[in-house]
Amino acid sequence: MPASLLSSRRLPWVIAAVVAVVLLWWHAAILAPFVLSLVLAYVLQPAVLRLQHWRVPRALAIGLCLLAVLLVAATVFVLLVPIVSKLTPMLREQLPDLLVGVWGRVVPWLSQFGLSVPATAEELKTWMVGFMQDHVSQWGGAIWKSVLAGGGGLMSVAGMVLLVPMLAFYWLLDWGRLGRQWASLVPPRWREPGHAVMAECDELFGQYLRGQLIVMGILAIYYSIGLSLFGFSLALPIGVFTGLAVCIPYLGFGLGMVLAVLAGLLQFGNGEQGVLWPLLGVGVVYGLGQVVESFFLTPRLVGERIGLHPLGVIFALMLFGQWMGFWGLLIALPVSALAMVLGRRAFVAWQASRLYQAD
Repeated sequence: MPASLLSSRRLPWVIAAVVAVVLLWWHAAILAPFVLSLVLAYVLQPAVLRLQHWRVPRALAIGLCLLAVLLVAATVFVLLVPIVSKLTPMLREQLPDLLVGVWGRVVPWLSQFGLSVPATAEELKTWMVGFMQDHVSQWGGAIWKSVLAGGGGLMSVAGMVLLVPMLAFYWLLDWGRLGRQWASLVPPRWREPGHAVMAECDELFGQYLRGQLIVMGILAIYYSIGLSLFGFSLALPIGVFTGLAVCIPYLGFGLGMVLAVLAGLLQFGNGEQGVLWPLLGVGVVYGLGQVVESFFLTPRLVGERIGLHPLGVIFALMLFGQWMGFWGLLIALPVSALAMVLGRRAFVAWQASRLYQAD
């Protein structure tokens, strides 16, 4: 390593950068709403400018854009209402009989291995009652802790839902002034490259959002039609929810598939079709959907636009999920794409530098 790299002029900047990264990591929970609101403001800025071009006051334009975002988010959650309202009584009425039927099929298979298991539903019920009495105190404490933790998580999500739009409103209201202030902090010789980087990022995010919206729409239609062909009564809400929820990588697809399996088992499990028909339907529809999304839609409409390798996508999701939880999954891909743009620009600049030429 050249001695100039650790010169007295560069060393303070390196130390300051390391300290800044450590502080950002330690205060990730506090910074999360500001980061999310800044990303939301950045995404909505073109729409706000378009409304301003149509002579809409900026404050009103910002409010309309935020209202549209809230309506879209509310639509996704409203889709869960008919699903939950219909599955809850079905769970209460059909789940015991479904479990007894499944247990009747499993008992002969387990008996082949010499395992001592309850052979009838009454024996199973007696065994379950005894097992629960032996572990009720331990489970009670664990459940209570989970409720407290879940309540804190729900309060955190509710606070985030209220705080992020409010912060985004203020970001957008002063977007021009804040942009000029940040630009004034950039050294003059870096301003032209900085403008080029921002233009590339704007183009990248625009392509990413357009591609993601197209993928969501196609998958919402596909899952709805696919589940309806197999006779699912909740095909439309589950299919639309799954399609819209794919904006949350892996988590949205997994949740939609679980809902589809549960709805199918409760609808067909005690009928003539049995449990194999809903499992076959969900396996075919969601398996084919995942293949189409992973190998055709996302690579063509999203992946190629942001240039992330599948391994990079998985790493980004795990990293941001560990750092910021659920909200980190939402911004993992666009922020990773931004980091990739900056890294590529920095690498090109390093190759062109005198230090690289000297090496």
